[in-house]
Amino acid sequence: MDIDPRPDRQKAASAFVRLLDIMDDLRQNCPWDREQTMDSIRTNTIEETYELSDAIIRRDMPDIRKELGDLLLHIVFYSKMASEQQHFDIADVIGGICDKLVFRHPHVYGQAAADSVGQVLQNWEQLKLKEKDGNRSVLGGVPSSLPALIKATRIQEKARGVGFDWEQREQVWDKVHEELGELQAEMKHGTPDSTELELGDFLFAVVNAARLYGLNPETALERTNQKFIKRFNYLESKTIKQGRQLKGMTLAQMDEIWDEAKRLEREGQL
Repeated sequence: MDIDPRPDRQKAASAFVRLLDIMDDLRQNCPWDREQTMDSIRTNTIEETYELSDAIIRRDMPDIRKELGDLLLHIVFYSKMASEQQHFDIADVIGGICDKLVFRHPHVYGQAAADSVGQVLQNWEQLKLKEKDGNRSVLGGVPSSLPALIKATRIQEKARGVGFDWEQREQVWDKVHEELGELQAEMKHGTPDSTELELGDFLFAVVNAARLYGLNPETALERTNQKFIKRFNYLESKTIKQGRQLKGMTLAQMDEIWDEAKRLEREGQL
């Protein structure tokens, strides 16, 4: 089935104008919406972002659509508040991102060449530095409040953008094994503080390996989290049905039900 690469612009524009009109009405007539500030809805925005992330991991398209709407509402809300204070409006927000995308894609809108994803990403990081007239450090754009696993990925991507990376991705495994050996040594003879530092080095190396092989470590770990939750919930619920408690069972008894959960998962029944 052919998909139109440019969906109905008039339909999209009409829907967006309707959202702007509703935001104007709410800001003027709803006591709750009228009292909100950027600070008051900031934590809600973070929550909405995580809810969208959860929906994406589940591949729940109806929920993704809903969560995207929630997030879009927040963007319009922030822009409305800013326009009331005469800082900027939604047109400035949209215009700014349009200008940025055109500037960062000279291989599409200019004369530059980029024949691979790697070249696009390298060009992207170099262009981001030019936007700040070269006064911004390579890692300066990594938010300090990012979760550590995501932050490690972004740090490594930015370093790669200026050429600081392995020549061959297979070379990363030597570093992973090196860091694992140092971690094991610290666990035998080191202090809690030194062992924690080595654990961080090992995790950073694993994140590097994931990046080089095109894998997202945050997504990978969350998929494992969800898998563990599903299997453990099965273990717990079956134990309750049998009139037993987990604390009173041996590890072998729990492993038997755990293996059953794994089998049902493979068969698509869990």
